[in-house]
Amino acid sequence: MSSCNVFPSQHPLARHKLTILRRAETEPKKFREVISELAMMLVYEATRDLPLQPVSVQTPLTHTQGANMAEKVGLVPILRAGLGMVEGAWRLLPQAEVWHLGLYRDERTLRPVEYYNKLPVAPTVQLCLILDPMLATGGSAIAAVDVLKRWGVARIKFVGLIAAPEGVNALQSHHPDVDIHVAAVDERLTTSADPFPPGFIWPGLGDAGDRQFGTG
Repeated sequence: MSSCNVFPSQHPLARHKLTILRRAETEPKKFREVISELAMMLVYEATRDLPLQPVSVQTPLTHTQGANMAEKVGLVPILRAGLGMVEGAWRLLPQAEVWHLGLYRDERTLRPVEYYNKLPVAPTVQLCLILDPMLATGGSAIAAVDVLKRWGVARIKFVGLIAAPEGVNALQSHHPDVDIHVAAVDERLTTSADPFPPGFIWPGLGDAGDRQFGTG
């Protein structure tokens, strides 16, 4: 697996919060809270290279040099699981635009199906952060990047909780220019040989959407 643009978080708090999400007994309310907190940490790391423009600012004592963000940022949660990451990301980027993409994975083919897309005709942001808790097969992430590139966004990054090596390789092979920021890269995807449905991240944390919304 190439790792030149894959950034698993090394922060102790990220590892602690991810452990809470992995626990099967973590109830939906707590799961949602921790997803939001972890998303804020991951977006912080994903925006380290944001360009700035200098600005003069008046402090209570004097004038000094400050900086403002030079690019508009768009948050693109993939419905429905990505919704839980928006609040945390918005805490850091309250001025960010939010554009939802509806993609679900066909459980038979494991391929993404697009069902919702309300992007305007022309791009209104320079950087898009795709928010999706799981990078499993990579199909939904690839489809989302395809949509955003057709829209004309200059820069795109993927921000998720965990990834499988298979998903990382798939996204990198289709879109090598997209950085991947996650809390951890896990061991593998489940297969038909496992006592669980194929295509889940192992050891993973289960279905992030079901665990957020109490539908599992």
